[in-house]
Amino acid sequence: MKTGRIIKSISGDYSVQTEDGVYITKARGLFRKKKTSPTVGDIVDFQVENETGGYIQHIHERENILLRPPVSNINKVIVVMSAVEPELSQQLLDRFLVVVHSYNISPVICVTKKDLATDEQSAQIKQLLNEYKMIGYETIFVGNDDDLSLTIKPLIKGIIVLSGQSGVGKSSMMNRLFEDLNIETNKISKALNRGKHTTRHVELFEMEDGFLADTPGFSALDFSHIEKEDLTNYFPEFEEVKSECKFRNCTHINEPKCAVKTLIEEREFYKTRYNHYVALFEEIQNRKVRY
Repeated sequence: MKTGRIIKSISGDYSVQTEDGVYITKARGLFRKKKTSPTVGDIVDFQVENETGGYIQHIHERENILLRPPVSNINKVIVVMSAVEPELSQQLLDRFLVVVHSYNISPVICVTKKDLATDEQSAQIKQLLNEYKMIGYETIFVGNDDDLSLTIKPLIKGIIVLSGQSGVGKSSMMNRLFEDLNIETNKISKALNRGKHTTRHVELFEMEDGFLADTPGFSALDFSHIEKEDLTNYFPEFEEVKSECKFRNCTHINEPKCAVKTLIEEREFYKTRYNHYVALFEEIQNRKVRY
């Protein structure tokens, strides 16, 4: 029996990295019965069947698992947005941050294409990132001419996932960090104003102190696992004051003497974030009940 980490998964074949090389393994049928399956990032035990292959017998307990795209044992998620093409949407950014928080993972905000932004756009983005920094987020603003070994590389300890809508520069970032990768990148489709889906499987790429995951670009975020009562936990600025609300289970929407509603009067940034919270709360409240 050998133990290793799954670094790639394609059509039922799991590449497991061990101390003595990579084995291509398959999952035993027992996982189907348990209604689970091995995931990139998992530490697994497998039975060696030949020199390069085997069958996965056991999945070690996970620290966390991101469902879409499926990756486990993640240390941080770098939420990648672009300054332009597509233009940064704060509402979309907040939605990504909520999803990352909901899996109990720390998000880092990274804005790309700094070199393509006008001075005015750059100033606005720096101001916005400063607001996020003040509520505790780690933020990065990079252009194509920046040295990523100074900004992104120091973050890569453990498993780091790049996420964000298509076309924001995730694959370009990977190519610059791993010069021999040459991940396929597609130009933005102007008609759709979003990138074509160029990444088709999840894979971990090893760096000095950890792994960087290249994940399929997606713009549809899944909130189906989030309950409306939990949503308030995913806005860090609410956390600091919500214990002062009159009602313990305050949703910060219609209740009187709500400390969060007092807080949002302080800064325009808080108001914008609060509006995104309310929109998402209503979206979750109005979703169809699944039986």
